[in-house]
Amino acid sequence: MIDKTAIIDVSANIANDVYIGPYSVIGPEVEIGEGTWIGPHVVIQGPTKIGRENKIFQFSSIGEMPQDLKFQGEKTFLEIGDRNIIREFCTVNRGTIQDKTTTRIGHDNLFMAYVHIAHDCQIGNHAIFANNASLAGHVVIEDYVTLSGFSGVFQFCRVGAHSFVATNSVIIKDVPPFIKVSGYYAKPFGLNTIGLQRRGFTEEAIMLLRRAYKVIYRNGLTIAKAIEELRKMECIEVQQLIQFIETSHSGITR
Repeated sequence: MIDKTAIIDVSANIANDVYIGPYSVIGPEVEIGEGTWIGPHVVIQGPTKIGRENKIFQFSSIGEMPQDLKFQGEKTFLEIGDRNIIREFCTVNRGTIQDKTTTRIGHDNLFMAYVHIAHDCQIGNHAIFANNASLAGHVVIEDYVTLSGFSGVFQFCRVGAHSFVATNSVIIKDVPPFIKVSGYYAKPFGLNTIGLQRRGFTEEAIMLLRRAYKVIYRNGLTIAKAIEELRKMECIEVQQLIQFIETSHSGITR
């Protein structure tokens, strides 16, 4: 299952059924789980832990040192979960000691060609990164987020669950869950209704989220006043929205 031209460090821990293509390089302190497929010309550096049934396509660079001038060779980490697809020319960097020391990627994510994931990013599950989407350091991407092509996220920003980021958007503030944003710099453009319908949200929940969106963005209220109004809505999704806004350190996109 390992091509004879691949270079594998003796300290790498690779499951028996992992496929590694021609001319790929697996460095020290790399762990690769069962059923994972590594294409040709892939470079994986450690310490990196990769879970089960991932697919990593040619010319990707995984687990390389962070592109951070503060980095001085400290031991930092990359953790990747299960069933992720990482397409051609993607770059995923390890963490830094200035933050969590670890860059983390969850399960069932799709990273299309030329995606960049910088140091200390924390990515959830079922996210889609279209071609050339890029994250600066310390970014949090929650579950079921879609980042369209050529979109970018500034350092320390959070993108909430089930949100949609349009093509060429640049995010400099936190994006609350369930909404669409677009532009340079990104501004809100309504509820991510299609995404919510596809994922089985009830009509009642979508209706209440529409109402919540109007409270935040259309009624001319301060954030504090908007949260007061939102607390009157008995809806789990709206409570999730409130919690996100209250814990935002960068401020939300408005």
